Amino acid sequence: MIDSVKTEVSVGTLRVAVAVPLREELCALIERLEPRVEVIRDHSLLRPMRGPADWSGDPGFVRTPQQQAEFDALVDSADALFGIPDVDPSALARTVAANPRLRWVMTTAAGGGSQIKAAGLDREALDRIVFTTSAGVHGGPLAEFAVFGVLAGAKGLPRLLHDQREGAWPERWEMRQLDELTVLVVGLGGIGAECARRFSALGARVWGTSRSGEPVDGVDRLIPLDELESAVAEADAIVVTLPGTEQTHHLIGERVLGAVKPGAIFASVGRGTVVDETALLAALDDGRVSFAALDVFEVEPLPRESRLWSHPSVLVSPHTAALNSKEEERIARRFAESATRLLDGRPLRSMVDTVEFY
Repeated sequence: MIDSVKTEVSVGTLRVAVAVPLREELCALIERLEPRVEVIRDHSLLRPMRGPADWSGDPGFVRTPQQQAEFDALVDSADALFGIPDVDPSALARTVAANPRLRWVMTTAAGGGSQIKAAGLDREALDRIVFTTSAGVHGGPLAEFAVFGVLAGAKGLPRLLHDQREGAWPERWEMRQLDELTVLVVGLGGIGAECARRFSALGARVWGTSRSGEPVDGVDRLIPLDELESAVAEADAIVVTLPGTEQTHHLIGERVLGAVKPGAIFASVGRGTVVDETALLAALDDGRVSFAALDVFEVEPLPRESRLWSHPSVLVSPHTAALNSKEEERIARRFAESATRLLDGRPLRSMVDTVEFY
C-alpha cells in the first residue's frame, strides 16, 4: 500500500484539505514544516471549536446549501485530508466516492479506526487510501492519568475523601507503595508504551501484553495475550490501553476479572468497549478490584443510571484525560511529519489496519 502511494505522490506537492476546524496559525505551521504541502482551507466553512481539540465543532453551526457545496468541492479536490470531514463517517464515504485522487486521510482521533470502519468503504477504497490516526500524540497525557489512577488506588483516595468529609481522624493505616507493585499494562501500543515508561521510572515492576513480542522500554516481562488470565492473578494493578475492535470487545470480562489478584487496582484509558462494565462492577462489589479509575466507557456520555457514578471505589473521568490545549498543535505537527514521510516514500506512523480497524 505504501509503495503505490509513493509512486503517486512522492514528487511535487501534496494538496491537503482541512476537513475539521484547525486554527490558521496551525495550518500555516504545517506549510512551514513541510513546504511541499499546499494546505487548502476556508475557516468560514468549518464548525467553530467550543473548546480545545473540539474537532467535531459546534453542532449549532449549519452550512447553507451553497456553503455545503463549497465544502464538498474543497475536500473533493484534495490528495489528502486533515481529519475526517466534520468527524462524520458518512461524509468520509461521500468524498471517497467523489474523489478518486484521494490517497491519504489522517484522523484527529487516536482511535480513528472505528470511524473508518463506520464509513463502510469497499476494499478498493481501503486499498487505495492510506488511513492514519493521531495515536501516540495522546500517549503522555493518558499515561499520566493511568499513573494518577493507580496512585489514587494505592493511597486510598476514596477513604481519604470520606474521612475528610466526615471530619474523622482514624487510626493510622498503611498505604501501598508504587515501587512495591507489579503493574500490568494491557496493550503496549503508543499509550501503553508511555504508561510503561512512567511506571518503570517510578520504580514499579512493569509487565505488558504484546502481539508482536517486540521488547518495549520499561517493560520487565512480556505477556502473550492468551496468558492474560494467569498474569492478572499476579498483578497488583491493571492498566488497559487497548483500542476498541471486534477482537478486544469485552476482553476484560468475567473470566479475566474473576482471575484478578484480590485488591487489584484498575485503570482504563483505551476504549470503553474493551471492559465489560457489569463484570467490573461485580469485581468492585466483592473487592477483587479495590479501586477503578476510568476515563472511557462502553456508552458515552456515561448514562445517569450507571452504578459507576455512585460506586465508592470508582473514579469517573468524562473521557477528558487526553484533552490538552497543546493537543491541536501536536496533531498538526504529526500531520506535517507524516506528510514528509509520504512525499519521501517512507512508511507512515500509526497506520490503520483496514481488516481489524485499529
